[in-house]
Parts: sequence; structure tokens; C-alpha cells
Amino acid sequence: MTTTTVVHLLRHGEVYNPDKVLYGRLPDYHLSDRGQRMAEMAAEWFEGHDIAALYSSPLDRTQETAVPLQKTLDLPVTLDDRLIEAGNRFQGMSLSARSARDPRVLRRLYNPFLPSWGEPYAEILDRMVSAIKVARRAAWGREAVCVSHQLPIWTARRAAEARRLWHRPDRRECNLASVTSLTFADHRLASVSYAEPAASLYVDGPSVPGA
Repeated sequence: MTTTTVVHLLRHGEVYNPDKVLYGRLPDYHLSDRGQRMAEMAAEWFEGHDIAALYSSPLDRTQETAVPLQKTLDLPVTLDDRLIEAGNRFQGMSLSARSARDPRVLRRLYNPFLPSWGEPYAEILDRMVSAIKVARRAAWGREAVCVSHQLPIWTARRAAEARRLWHRPDRRECNLASVTSLTFADHRLASVSYAEPAASLYVDGPSVPGA
């Protein structure tokens, strides 16, 4: 008899970031009011799901996104460093179209396939796969939620769909408070699906890739 287990990868909600800083792993970047509502909508979306385990990246924005889920599901949140945002050498900078002429930026752009400006895609994938396996074991026959970040989630999805890891950041399908669901039949990945519980709160305009 086949055992079905689902691991949901939930991206955090909108962050209060008026200066458009690439905040990466920096502390003290918290959800905006709209981001809090996004987290609540994600928790509402999971109502009725058989969630057995809840994990989160240790960063402020992911822990805050997990709070409504923790209350709704009455589950503890386990912090997992493997779910953390990707390392990025531009962390702390406010990037714009003019940044391409900045020597500090240019010298890091020599290899987009690695990528040369941050944590290698292969390393991101390794830690995400490890975290997903732990969540799958904990929720065997049920469902788990892992609250993480855009690039780690998108890297895991591309690998699950047998696509190359390098890509254009502006073409990621991993919006704020979105859910990427990996369904396993026993230990075999059976399907990948995607949902946007907070789509009604999205605002047009530039965003910071990888947040």
C-alpha cells in the first residue's frame, strides 16, 4: 500500500523594506502589516489539511509568517537553519538599474551559472533536500509545512521538475506567501503543485529577487 506524504514549502509574507535593501540574512527585517495579513491568509489556506509538522527558517520574517500557522494548527515551530535564505554578497545593498555600473557589483557577476555573487545553487539544493527529507519523515503519511524563502524554494522546485538550477531571477514563480507543494508516494516524488493564498494582496511594482 502506497503512503502519501506532502511537504509544503511556504514563502514568507511581505517585509517592511522602504529602502529596497537586499536584506538577505540580515536580522530585524520584519513583516509589514500586509505581510502579516498574508501570513494569516496562508494559515487559513491550510485549514482542513492534515499537518503533522511545522518548520521555519530562523530569520525574523519566516518565524513571523509561521505564527498564524502555529496558532491555527496548534503545533510547535521547529527552526531549521537549512531553510534559511540564500547567502548573497550584495546583502545590505540597495540595488537598482544603475547598480550594473557599480564596480562592487560588476566584479561579482562573472558566472551567472554558479552564481558567483552568492551561495551556489547546488549547495542551496543540498540543504533544502535534506530539510525536506526530515519534514517528510516527521509527517509520514500526513503533511508538513516548511516556511522558507524565494530562492531556496524555487531551487528545490526546479530540481523536483528536473530543470537546470540556473535561471533568470525575474521569472521565478514563487510569490509572497505562496505554497509550493511536493507530494510523495512513499519515497518517490509524485507531483509538484503551486498556490497563492494571498494573491489578492499582491501589489504591482518592483520587488527584491530572492527575498
